Amino acid sequence: MVVKSRVLHSAVNGELHSPVTPEEKPKRHKVATHGRKNAKAAKPEGDAEEPSPSPQRRTSARIQLKQLAEKKELLARQRVEVLDEPESASKRKKTNGQVKSKRNTTPSVAEEVVEDKAVAVPVSNDVAESRDGDASEPLELCASEKSRTGDEGGPANIVEKSDHAKVKETLRLFNKYYLHFVQEEEKRCKKAEVAQKASKRSKSEEAPAEDTKHKSKRPDLKAVSKMLEANEILNHEKRIGNVPGINIGHRFYSRAEMVAVGFHSHWLNGIDYMGLSYSKMYSNYSFPLAVAIVLSGMYEDDLDNAEDVIYTGQGGQNLTGNKRQIRDQVMERGNLALKNCIEQAVPVRVVRGHECASSYCGKLYTYDGLYKVIQYWAEKGISGFTVFKFRLRRIEGQSLLTTNQVQFVYGRVPKSVAEIRGLVCEDITGGQEDIPIPATNLVDDPPVAPIGFTYCKSIKVAHGVKLPSNANGCDCVGSCIDSRTCSCAKLNGLDFPYVHRDGGRLIEAKDVVYECGPNCGCGPGCVNRTSQRGIKYRLEVFRTPKKGWAVRSWDFIPSGAPVCEYTGILTRTEDLDHVSENNYIFEIDCLQTISGIGGRERRSRDASLPANNSSDGIDDQRSESVPEFCIDACSTGNIARFINHSCEPNLFVQCVLSSHHDIKLARVVLFAAENIPPLQELTYDYGYALDSVYGPDGKIIQMPCFCGATECRKRLF
Repeated sequence: MVVKSRVLHSAVNGELHSPVTPEEKPKRHKVATHGRKNAKAAKPEGDAEEPSPSPQRRTSARIQLKQLAEKKELLARQRVEVLDEPESASKRKKTNGQVKSKRNTTPSVAEEVVEDKAVAVPVSNDVAESRDGDASEPLELCASEKSRTGDEGGPANIVEKSDHAKVKETLRLFNKYYLHFVQEEEKRCKKAEVAQKASKRSKSEEAPAEDTKHKSKRPDLKAVSKMLEANEILNHEKRIGNVPGINIGHRFYSRAEMVAVGFHSHWLNGIDYMGLSYSKMYSNYSFPLAVAIVLSGMYEDDLDNAEDVIYTGQGGQNLTGNKRQIRDQVMERGNLALKNCIEQAVPVRVVRGHECASSYCGKLYTYDGLYKVIQYWAEKGISGFTVFKFRLRRIEGQSLLTTNQVQFVYGRVPKSVAEIRGLVCEDITGGQEDIPIPATNLVDDPPVAPIGFTYCKSIKVAHGVKLPSNANGCDCVGSCIDSRTCSCAKLNGLDFPYVHRDGGRLIEAKDVVYECGPNCGCGPGCVNRTSQRGIKYRLEVFRTPKKGWAVRSWDFIPSGAPVCEYTGILTRTEDLDHVSENNYIFEIDCLQTISGIGGRERRSRDASLPANNSSDGIDDQRSESVPEFCIDACSTGNIARFINHSCEPNLFVQCVLSSHHDIKLARVVLFAAENIPPLQELTYDYGYALDSVYGPDGKIIQMPCFCGATECRKRLF
């Protein structure tokens, strides 16, 4: 679930923390499916930076209704004609309705991806995976929501997603399936472990139960198989040249991901080629034709000099042993396909694989562009068998090579504080977090550090707000293992929402996640306490030219991993109705999201809702109002207050309940929506609907968006 209402963390995350330059505006965040940030006419993180003519005040729906009533009363006093007032009111109602229908919140990991299913095309037996060759060009999104929802806010003129967005959604779907199969494998292994221990205790002479661990497919291969069966693979038809939506420098965290997006159709073979079945589609070519190769060090005779490559053909290798050649290669299949590329001047996509501890398969694969095959020959290889060699040369005019082992275009991760350029603060947390969070500034002259706030790693409760008593916990001992007997797992839809892998990862976004709490019998190592373990990645706050402060990680963050909780002062939203220039208010709108109120996008509904949190009783007036509680991180907060908005975020907001079960007071946690490489800025969608923010005068306030995403809506609100 994404939090939809968050205060305009100014476009410069942390603008309130540090001196605000004239060009910067405050930001406000709405959590895309939970916890929206309130929009106070300030600037959203990562969004605007132009000077505002005058300080704007945050105006909630409650105040807006009050202002409308006052205006009506004023009109009546001035003896305006009776017909004018209702007409004006109806006009306002219509406008409000349009705003709600236009709300565009960030879809959850699961929901986002499923939208692509409808465009899937049946896969032929000959072609493992790829989509129709006529991929549409990336479509720019209009600043106006009309281009998305039609003239009246309906689904009429929906703009087709760009190729970049389709690739991202397909990979998110793959990751969701992958984590589901990881959970299955963890259960299977645990069951086998328990059976083995029981067998030892009984000292039975019978043969132990068969261990099927090595017979089980890898979760990533199971995931891509499921996508193939469901026609959810992107780019079903193989294509010559670049694949739309995948730029040079794109990283794949397994060969299975390449299969999922139709970039390379086999998870093991190094050469991907078009067979004879493509002769009707490409009548001017002779087949087979190679379209992509993977350089991963599998062949002892390979020679990679970046721009110039000597590639060993396929076949004759001992795949189950030492990977050495054990027989001669034959001029057929992929070898013949590469040879035909020379004669027909067909370019080949080249992907390089490198050892990488962050990847679950142990390797990271980077797309390095198109190469032309210029020569081939046969020779005796190192092991004494005949191998075919192919010389490939990178085509000129492409983007620079990004591969340098694990050093990529985003820069090099510092190894120590002494290597950090532009360091203005060694640790903004003051030692509160287990891992220091430095701040850097290479933009301002002289450079300044984030100031004006007090760091707190946990939620502070305002006076007058009383937290519910601790909920009854599960009876598990040590760690929650059996979802059939754990009462907390039952609240999550009869299963645990997390897998153990990588220290705990959320399988998919949910309406709400129920974690184990203080009254549970399990310990801190329980997988169902994943979000309670604090920050575990090396984060950095850095200054940007247009968006103010921002956040990035020095470490790889896998999809579903918790990044941080949004902390601050937990208070009643109505207590901040008259506060101006506060861009760090995050409304806890879990209940509104579950009910789909205000255009919020619903999520997975497999979790239980306590009777006292039922959303059926929400009346219309309550539906129009802001959530009852919010988190104010203006003067007190943690690293989350610096995270900017993006129209294509890599994080999502999830409401979590642990100590109690009151949805209105849920914790707001940011999770990775996808695999995030080191030094990529961390962002989430603030969830504003366009034309949804009003100033003190009742006029709509507009804020430009500077997120720079391919699918940028051009405006934050």
